[in-house]
Amino acid sequence: MAHPRVPPKARRRASRKALHRPFRITLSFDNGPDPEVTPQVLDVLARADLKASFFVLGEKVCKPAHRAAAERASAEGHWIGNHTFHHALPLGLSHNPDMPAKEIGRTQELLGSLAHERRLFRPFGGGGKLGGHLLSRAALDYLVTGRYTCVLWNAIPRDWADPAGWVKTALAQCRAQAWSLVVLHDLPTGAMDRLDRFIGEAQDAGASFVQQFPPDCVPLVQGRAVGKIEDYVTETGG
Repeated sequence: MAHPRVPPKARRRASRKALHRPFRITLSFDNGPDPEVTPQVLDVLARADLKASFFVLGEKVCKPAHRAAAERASAEGHWIGNHTFHHALPLGLSHNPDMPAKEIGRTQELLGSLAHERRLFRPFGGGGKLGGHLLSRAALDYLVTGRYTCVLWNAIPRDWADPAGWVKTALAQCRAQAWSLVVLHDLPTGAMDRLDRFIGEAQDAGASFVQQFPPDCVPLVQGRAVGKIEDYVTETGG
């Protein structure tokens, strides 16, 4: 049976409709806060009336100027999460049984009242990679006992490596799935000079921005496994 031919105009309309298929984006920012870049990011988010999450480093939060930026983010309704103290080695690659307390616990103590009530934690992936290197068995046990919520990601435009071109990459990643949890970095690379452009182009393409996380990016909620958390754990460090 022959299929009817689709007129060129109809094909173009269908193509344009596909390009503007609605999708959701959750913005998150890692490795800050930075006393200059984080306020810049907050200004952009305020103008766009968007809320995001900031996963901060303990070694930065203990500095007054950096902490002030995190305090402003919290006061403006953004969620503050824990991204380890040093951000030097994925926890799944460490042999040290004390590492979870030093990296996670120490940072959580420094955050104090700034921390989200669900005790949000994002592991260090090393270039944005997902896998068993993210957590050791000791780290997972620490998260479970401390009732932490583990927040991962599904969109890494590598803004730190491509500060001029990350917007195109991010848009392509977000269009390819229904709900993206994007990781950006409020660091002095120049990448955040293009945040406003990304938000505008994403909205023009049919995106809506939400603060909540996609469920498949949150395998552990307040110490309770709700997803495949074991996929991100190695039994022995190193």
